[in-house]
Amino acid sequence: MTPEEYKYTPEHEWICPESKNKGKVGLADYAQSQLGDVVFLDLPAPATQVEQGKKMGEVESVKAVSDIFAPVSGQVLEINQTVIDEPALVNKDPYGAGWLVRLELSKPSELDALMDSDKYDEFVAELSENESEQAGG
Repeated sequence: MTPEEYKYTPEHEWICPESKNKGKVGLADYAQSQLGDVVFLDLPAPATQVEQGKKMGEVESVKAVSDIFAPVSGQVLEINQTVIDEPALVNKDPYGAGWLVRLELSKPSELDALMDSDKYDEFVAELSENESEQAGG
């Protein structure tokens, strides 16, 4: 379901490690499905320093505006201009063309604190179960 080589946050961001100290960041499929149609992204400019767990941007959908949190600390190397021009890519291909930023990790060990795909899938299943119970109850 979720790409195995990626790491995930409880806020539904992912990072795909590309080398020892670089990685691409995006929003998980669960996040985009909860948001609905993404219409605008506010992403940090290249050279911006981001800190693990802190806000690094915003995603606006037809339903709401939500914060995007940095999965790890580091410096923004690049933003995905294609997704800025076509925000719907976050909905269409959240783990591929819909990536948001590429980071240079300042603390690669922070990856260890994130969930692997199995843990994240369990986390999402639990959330979905709780939502079903609340809706039914």
